[in-house]
Amino acid sequence: MEIISTNIAQPQTFQWHGKEVTTGIYKKPIDVPIHLEKDRVRSDEVSDRKVHGGEFKACYLFSANQYPYWQNLYPNLDWTYGMLGENLTVKNLDEKQLYIGDKYKVGNALIQITQPREPCFKFAHKFGSEAVLQQFIDHGYSGTYVRVLEVGTVKNGDLFQLVERSNNSLSIFHLFKLLYAEHKNKKHISVLLTNEALPPSIKKRLMPFLR
Repeated sequence: MEIISTNIAQPQTFQWHGKEVTTGIYKKPIDVPIHLEKDRVRSDEVSDRKVHGGEFKACYLFSANQYPYWQNLYPNLDWTYGMLGENLTVKNLDEKQLYIGDKYKVGNALIQITQPREPCFKFAHKFGSEAVLQQFIDHGYSGTYVRVLEVGTVKNGDLFQLVERSNNSLSIFHLFKLLYAEHKNKKHISVLLTNEALPPSIKKRLMPFLR
């Protein structure tokens, strides 16, 4: 996996159901290194800290390999890297090969895979379509959030080096499917509840399905 674009956002506002909403989803390539901090990417807009940023969502990665799929669905949008809201556009990122708890060295930072991205109304507004939410869920390639175990700087061309593979875990792809599945796999949930890299909020969502 290789970083091919570093992206940050300035705050933008839009009207949603009569209310003004501020968002940091409109990320643009800056073509310079960015600094990964414990709870965010330095200089990047994080408007709603209830659902973005923080320990388990410090930085968002999305695969460059998935861009053709979305460009084909929405050819009239102004396409640049960062369009999916990611801080790092990563070549050959494969959610089926990223497991919750995996640790990677990239640049001089140490990161850990934590959770898939779930689409929200801001994503729909950016794409100009409510349908994009279900399309994103159905496609299954969500990108991944990470937490930053060791702060550091990353840049275009940096490669991801696997430092530690998480045992008894689930891939980002399969966790994303599990979150939206009507009938949830209890064995998978049991495994995830012991994984310290999975955010408590997701554990809380999944626990009732063990009953």
